[in-house]
This record gives sequence, C-alpha cells and structure tokens, in this order.
Amino acid sequence: MLVRDGAAGPEVFLQRRAGAMEFAAGMTAFPGGRVDSTDAEIEIGWAGPPPAWWGQRYGVSESRAKALVCAAVRETFEECGVLLAGPTADTVVADTTGYRGERQRIESREVTLAQFLAQEKLVLRADLLRPWARWITPTVERRRYDTHFFVAVLPSGQRADGATSETDLVQWSTPAAALSTWKTGEHVLLPPTWSQLTSLGAYSSTEQILAADPPIDPIQPEFGEVDGKKLLKFPDNMRYFAELPDASRLVGSKGMRDTDPSLLGGSRPDGGSDAAR
Repeated sequence: MLVRDGAAGPEVFLQRRAGAMEFAAGMTAFPGGRVDSTDAEIEIGWAGPPPAWWGQRYGVSESRAKALVCAAVRETFEECGVLLAGPTADTVVADTTGYRGERQRIESREVTLAQFLAQEKLVLRADLLRPWARWITPTVERRRYDTHFFVAVLPSGQRADGATSETDLVQWSTPAAALSTWKTGEHVLLPPTWSQLTSLGAYSSTEQILAADPPIDPIQPEFGEVDGKKLLKFPDNMRYFAELPDASRLVGSKGMRDTDPSLLGGSRPDGGSDAAR
C-alpha cells in the first residue's frame, strides 16, 4: 500500500484490476502479486530489519519473510514504477524513469530483482516498508492466497503510474474518499481491501502510519450463520455488508464467481433475497 501526504490527509495509490485478470478482475486494489521462486535470491545490499524480524511479525519462516519483502519491492516496481531501493543504505532512487527498460525485463522475468539490484549497485530498502496485515482466502475459493499487506510512503521525487497490463485505471485517493465512492457503487472493494482502507483512514499523516504497529493476526474469512442467514465472517463484517452497494458485482468477478451472492449479503440471481444487514 503506497501512501503519501495530501491536502486532505494521507492518500493511498489504488488500481482497478484489468478484466482479463484471473483473480479479482475489475476490483479496486493495491499494487501486488505472487511471490516468485527467485525473490529470496538477494544476498547483499539489504537495509533495514533483517528477514528474521519480518518473519516474527508475519508469523512465517525467515526465508519466507525474505521472499515476501523482496516480492513487495519487486511488485511495487513492476506495477507502478516505484522503487524502494537506493545507492546506499540511507538513500533512495529519486527518479526511476531511467530504469524503464529494466522494469519491463523484470516484469517479463528476463532478469530477477536480485540481478537488477546487483547490476545497478542498489540497496534494497526494507526499512521503508512496514508490516500491516495478513489475510488468507476463504476455503470456498478455487484460487487461494496467503496475502501479506505492507505499507510504504512514496519516495520523494518518484511517481506512481499505471504502466502495467494488470490494471486499467489508477488513482490517488484518501481512504475516506475511496470508501465513500465504494458505498455509491463507483468501484468494487473485496473485504481485505476495504479493511485496509478502513484502518489507514484512522491516521492523519503518513508519519503516523509509519509509526503504527498494528497486530498481525492471520484473518481467514469463513462462512457461518448469523440470525439464520449464511454470512462471510471477518472482523467488522457487519459494517462492510451494511455499506456494500451491490454484492452481485463481487460474484461477477473472477475469483468470486463460485460464491452464492446470498452468502455475501446480497440478492440471489433468481431474484430471491438473503440480505445480511
């Protein structure tokens, strides 16, 4: 989750996932993606908390934590051109436009992140990231992910863009504005994205966000019964469903297409109503 200070408070960089994506197509989300087998190859040029510290925060092994941090840096660079690395342990690249070719090569897997950083003599700035949350896809989904959310402030001089095939719209928005337009049905948020926007909205500056130390307990939504109705259960779920404008749009997305909309708190395709509000 890339954030920056704006006139109305912290803003977060959002992307609408392209319709051809296999998971969460059409959803508004943050930059990110899968961990690659090469993500843990970095042996030198690491600034900030060591992998063991990240492993303790996320509850994973040291090697897994290292791959997660590197994947966060790589995916942020691939998807929006922001590079959390610099010539030294206390500097960061001020302009990434000169790395446009390398960015494309990393995205096409012609070169690894480790190879790129070594070639350019850059240090990975793990200290610019903060651990934020961990969500695991419900068991009813065909595609399941163990997602680790990070937060980082946009480095001075750098610009986040939408130059990737994985998105068709990008924007900076305050969490409050993003949640407000979600309520009116202008875009679609899955529960994990909604939850992170809600949590970020509690802070009045990026300095406060970086200083926060939220507990990271794995959240895996499950279906259960509430007042005789089936409902996806996760922290603050009743608020999410009360404000959800159109559950059928979630079901129409790849990644939620096997789910009965009544379980999400909306109407069935047959016109029946199983609202959970």
